[in-house]
Amino acid sequence: MNSEYVANVNSGFFYLLVALVLAFITVMCFVFLIKSYRAGIAIGMDRKVLKKAIISSATFTLLPSISILLGVIALSGTLGVPLSWLRLSVIGALQYELNVAEIAAQSVGLSGLRLSEMNMTAFVTIFLVMTVGILSGVFCCIFFLKKYLKKVQSAPKKNGGKPGFGDHATTCMFVGLCGAYIGSYVGTLTSSGNYVPLAVAVVSAVFMAVFEYFTNKKGMAVLDNFSLAVSMLAGMVAAVLMSL
Repeated sequence: MNSEYVANVNSGFFYLLVALVLAFITVMCFVFLIKSYRAGIAIGMDRKVLKKAIISSATFTLLPSISILLGVIALSGTLGVPLSWLRLSVIGALQYELNVAEIAAQSVGLSGLRLSEMNMTAFVTIFLVMTVGILSGVFCCIFFLKKYLKKVQSAPKKNGGKPGFGDHATTCMFVGLCGAYIGSYVGTLTSSGNYVPLAVAVVSAVFMAVFEYFTNKKGMAVLDNFSLAVSMLAGMVAAVLMSL
């Protein structure tokens, strides 16, 4: 086991830095919560309605956080708890962080996010790539979001509510992303005979399809909060069972 590396990426100083950042973000959340509550009171909203909105929002936030916690656990094995905690608590998204960390690890010569191969040089590179990559969304919001929202709000609705170019582009992007990963899993199967990655992807996809069916076809929208977490857990369990 790479004990020196594990000690470095889980050092007390690193924990302190991350805790300070997250404490600042938490304080800002409460500041905006109080400001929003007071603004609601100022325009005449009922206090009971505001409290109900706060409670329901907090409740529904807990469910999607299950998948985020799983992401922290998945990343912490190789990148340490502080970095994983930070990346998935600020702007990061679970799908983005796992994918980019894997790609960055391979770009520095590693076979993937394997603890036995990790070193501090690779760690810093992965940290930098993950952080810089996610900043593109921040800069787009700062410089372009206001103009984009004005254009969207002023544009007349067309095509009877049919999906526009943005919807199709997003769908194509995710289909391409899934195709790239499935292709790599098929390549692993044909080159080394290792079927586990492909089988795990199939198991997770089946669970996600089941959740999508009940969410969209049966109107059980509450299940959407559990779909990613349960699909990830199912994939993890399948990987463990197939590796025994």
